[in-house]
Amino acid sequence: MIPVVIPLVLIAAGGAAVVLGAAVLRSLGARYRVGRLIASTPRVSVAEARALAAAGTRRYVRVDGRIDAEDEFEDADHRPLVFRRTRLQARSGRSWTDFEDSREAVPFEVREGLDGIAVDADALADGLVVVPRESAGAARDLGERAPPSLAPETPVRALVEQVSSVEHAIVLGVPAGDGATSGDLRMTAGLGRPLVLTTLEPPEAMRVLAGGSGRPRLAALALVAGVVLILVGVAWAVVDALLPAVAGALVPVALGASPSPGAVGGDPRSSGEGPGLVGEPGIALLAVAAIAIAAGVATSLYVRLTGGPSEERPRR
Repeated sequence: MIPVVIPLVLIAAGGAAVVLGAAVLRSLGARYRVGRLIASTPRVSVAEARALAAAGTRRYVRVDGRIDAEDEFEDADHRPLVFRRTRLQARSGRSWTDFEDSREAVPFEVREGLDGIAVDADALADGLVVVPRESAGAARDLGERAPPSLAPETPVRALVEQVSSVEHAIVLGVPAGDGATSGDLRMTAGLGRPLVLTTLEPPEAMRVLAGGSGRPRLAALALVAGVVLILVGVAWAVVDALLPAVAGALVPVALGASPSPGAVGGDPRSSGEGPGLVGEPGIALLAVAAIAIAAGVATSLYVRLTGGPSEERPRR
């Protein structure tokens, strides 16, 4: 009989691993939610998004297309920009805190062929996913721009996130408009979800959201290991509980008179025992089933956490 404590230990260890994986994902904050939205939001064409907005149907959808604007502005490298966000941050322990956040934007839209839909730049916040440009220094380097509360030696950095009109983008949001003017149709935040815009392919966007850390990979490993341990523990406990009853039902005991008082019954090919199966095949079969289920769950978790298969989009 298998000790009862072993399945309980496996189930407890699996539960702890699942809790650890969930805690690691929660440590990513809003970035984890944005990553999930990029991975799971259904894609529609720009024409379909415009139709939803014109009809007043509120759905959270994804559109892909080329950024376009009539009045761009240039950066230091003469790239035509439609949006730029500059944040100054001060180091506070192990995290960074914003003390200045400035934005520059012009009206722009996402175009697919002849169809276009505007993007509500005012609603862009944590949903902007681009490769940031970073410069670091100390508070003394900022002169009068540094808050008086910051010590001169406090580490500070400037993060610049920008969107160019020569890029393709993925936009997630709710198509909206007043239904009267087609030019007022736009993608914006809604239904409790943020407006998301990224100029990166989904796998690269996931890496940017993870901040270059291995936390998403650690979370995936912990979740997969937890599910496998729980499945094995449950299967082990079920087999431990049912195997004696099943064996008794399949192999009934038959008592008979011995031809002589000293005769020993049984199979002459064995030491006093009848023929039977070697080992415990029930455990093996359940183990195989548990591994198959765990593989399916692991694959599903990996796809969800890494953004799933990406679609190649032509860049111009």
